[in-house]
This record gives sequence, structure tokens and C-alpha cells, in this order.
Amino acid sequence: MEVELRTLQLPVDYREVKQRVTRIWEEFQPQLAVHVGVDTSAKAIFLEQCGKNRGYRDRDIRGFQPEEGVCLPGGRDVIVSRVNMKAVCKHIAIEDVEVTFSGDAGRYICDYTYYLSLHHGNGHAALIHVPPLSRGFPASLLGKALQVIIQEMLEASGKAQAHSQDCRELNRTDSTQREPVGKCLL
Repeated sequence: MEVELRTLQLPVDYREVKQRVTRIWEEFQPQLAVHVGVDTSAKAIFLEQCGKNRGYRDRDIRGFQPEEGVCLPGGRDVIVSRVNMKAVCKHIAIEDVEVTFSGDAGRYICDYTYYLSLHHGNGHAALIHVPPLSRGFPASLLGKALQVIIQEMLEASGKAQAHSQDCRELNRTDSTQREPVGKCLL
């Protein structure tokens, strides 16, 4: 699979993140936006399944806090990634690295970014929380792990898109039946 990779560093600033994430989806229209955040207390890599819209009470580096702790007023409470993170975890095997599933990314800039990206990308986003670099977890190991994980996410995302398209075509082409031929739950 050929992949064009673009990397951008986002600041720990709610307002700036909101502008940049919107711009990413408008300008680049990625197949999948993968966000990587550092969790200083983590001992493993966590693949986050969903982003949450409410509960942002901590201030960013500029002292700003989203009004009423909400990421996107009027937005859904939770948006789930179209990438099945549990399945990705099951397919990942990286020596000396534990990769695990998470259903709660916390309520700070990482989850805020993730929710916005899931919203703008119609679920085609991912968030990977990584531990800080250390002697036991050097940049070379992190780079290798991210490459393997993102490749698996892209494959999973591609399979989900193909399955969704197949289901839409099945539902559209057999309109003589009272119920759809196939169902898609993504």
C-alpha cells in the first residue's frame, strides 16, 4: 500500500487545535487522520476508540477552557472511530511494546483534537496515546511501533470503507425486496 504521510505538530491550545484540525480536513481530505499524543503516565501504547464532546474542564497552555467544557456545541456526545481499535490491537505484535485498547482518551487536548477530527472526517480518524520517550522506550522503537500500527489502521480503514460501499451497493441494487439485502454497522 502506498501512503502519503504528512506530519503536523499541534499546540496544547484548544482554539488553535480547532482551527488546524478543521484546516487539515478541508485542505488535505485524508483517508485517515492519525493523531499521536503523549500520556506521561502510560507504560503502553493505547489505541483510543472514541472521542467525547463534553467534560473539558482543564485549561490549556494559554489559560483557555472551552465554554461549558464542550468541544463542539450541538455535537454528538461521543463519536466512534470507523477503525475498530480492538481488532487492530489483536493484529499488532511488536517486540517489547504493549499495544492495548482504550475507550476513554481523557478530557484534554488529545481527546478534544480527536473528537474534532472524528467529526470533520466522518469517523475516519484515530488517536494513539504513547508513553514518553525513555531509555526503555526510545524514539526508534516508537517509530517502528507507530509504523506498524498506522499500517494496520489503514488496512482496517480500507476494509471498512470497502465493506460499507459493498453494502450500499447491495441495498441500492436490490430494491425489489422489502428489506435490505445487507446491513452495515460501522
